[in-house]
Amino acid sequence: MSNLTETLALIAALGIAVQWVGWRARVPTIVLLLGCGLLAGPVLGVIRPSESLGPAYPALIELGVAAILFEGGLSLRWHELRQTAAGVWRLATVGVALSLGLGTLAAHLLGGLSWSVALVFAAIAVVTGPTVILPLLRQARLRRRPASLLKWEGIVNDPIGALLAVVLFEAMVSPGSPELGHTLAELLLGLIGAAAFGAAAGWSLGRLYLAGQVPEYLKGALALGVALGVFALANLVFVESGLVAATVMGVVLGNMGLPSIEEVRRFKESVAVLLVSGIFLLLSADLDPEILLALDWRSALLIVAMVLVVRPLAVLLATLGSGLEWRERVLLGWIAPRGIVAAAVAGVLGPGLVARGFADGALLLPLVFTLILVTVVAHGFSLGWLARRLGLSAAAREGLLICGASPWSCALAETLHAQQVPVRLADRSWHRLRAARQAGVPVYYGELLSEHAEGELELTDFGSLLAISGNDAYDSLICAQYAPAFERRRVYQFPVESGHAQRRPGAGSRGRPFLSEGLQFEDLQREWYRGWTFQVTRLGEGFDLDALRRSLPEGARLVLLIDATEGVRLAAADAPFRAAPGQRVLWFGPKGERGGGGDERG
Repeated sequence: MSNLTETLALIAALGIAVQWVGWRARVPTIVLLLGCGLLAGPVLGVIRPSESLGPAYPALIELGVAAILFEGGLSLRWHELRQTAAGVWRLATVGVALSLGLGTLAAHLLGGLSWSVALVFAAIAVVTGPTVILPLLRQARLRRRPASLLKWEGIVNDPIGALLAVVLFEAMVSPGSPELGHTLAELLLGLIGAAAFGAAAGWSLGRLYLAGQVPEYLKGALALGVALGVFALANLVFVESGLVAATVMGVVLGNMGLPSIEEVRRFKESVAVLLVSGIFLLLSADLDPEILLALDWRSALLIVAMVLVVRPLAVLLATLGSGLEWRERVLLGWIAPRGIVAAAVAGVLGPGLVARGFADGALLLPLVFTLILVTVVAHGFSLGWLARRLGLSAAAREGLLICGASPWSCALAETLHAQQVPVRLADRSWHRLRAARQAGVPVYYGELLSEHAEGELELTDFGSLLAISGNDAYDSLICAQYAPAFERRRVYQFPVESGHAQRRPGAGSRGRPFLSEGLQFEDLQREWYRGWTFQVTRLGEGFDLDALRRSLPEGARLVLLIDATEGVRLAAADAPFRAAPGQRVLWFGPKGERGGGGDERG
């Protein structure tokens, strides 16, 4: 396919389709994108990026990477560094140095590369691409600290590794030159200048937002446009320093406490999903299988050593005394997928080395691409499994986060806790949380809308949120705030009071209607004070949901179901309540009246 319009349209459609399939099948999306790109490009010849896009191809890749790194910077929060600062610092300094040294030795002694090319290869291999790690983290559901470590390392190391490779390339092509020291100093100043430029741009844009000088509909687009401009201008100082500037700009802008920063983040996240999909499809579709034929058994040995020896050893040594648990160090030592930046830098520096007399520079690109393929597949499929084995993933079953402590919600949380379902009850009143605390139920005392809550709660343990504070407007605000984290179909609140349909708030401003239409917080409270309790019934082959409904006392309410693997699913007024044999149904009804079947709690 050589037509530019058709190529771009196909890339966009195919990329999003693959993202959706990966989400539905719970398969690492990056692996699917890589496979689809190879199928559409080298195998079928449907997509030929170099032919279709021409000279614009490298520029599109560069701008896309800059936008992705900017979005990654926006997602970095200073509060994440409270427990990870030492680890991130070690990985970005000692870890990079050790990876460079060990990688150079492996490339020379095992791969047979000259010292110069081995050094450049090791510098490129330092990069752990956020274009790969961020989508993997989205699917793996790691706990906060290991996820934060992987995210910060990937976003910080990516521009640093790219710039390091360029510095060493310049050193290799001009050995002994009297201008070498000047060149290195210029590169260091370029790095510092790019970081300062990016910070200034982010701060200035944030001040414009705070002063109300930018309309809401322009904020996301303006942030993206400025980030790309900062990237291009910083690259005028020195090649690859633009990635540093774009990343730093995102970090500064994302930590200024802007009122509308969440809208900017969501806009950028949508753009980043499209860009990651498109770029991976383009790069894999453009891969020439013949370049891989240039590799021999020594190259294969080098790749194995980089994955199984260099990275684990560098991380384990770099994080000694950092305060990280051994399990976290093992996970970090294994997970290091390389991505777009490594491929782009290798594509530029490989031919440059060959042109300057380093014949083995021709192996740089195939080696880097092989390393990318191996790490994307190996780490993509193993991250979730290894995290679960090490106890670093979220709860096996998705639990329930409840906002609003009342006698009814405390009893609900206590029942779920007794059923070994992850649950946490949040409220701004320590007194209202008393009953839950005495029952041993995990609680959060504070404001769920605060940044403190964002840094304190392990949201990956919960699959649903139930806002039942008794204040409908506050519950709506909670649901709107947490809908992006849980998905809108997983946030619930009491339905609005019955009334004229045109006067009811839109579904986009609220959570899903909990239980049944017309039901209010006061109704459940009244029933609770009348002596109603929560009970759990396990369904079986001879006692299905219909049988349970028939056996329930009059007025009893089906509240939620508990699945052994999927966790909690709440009853909603906008969808029928379904349950299968083997699942448990939690219902609320008069005390002492049983629901038949396998009752587990009265």
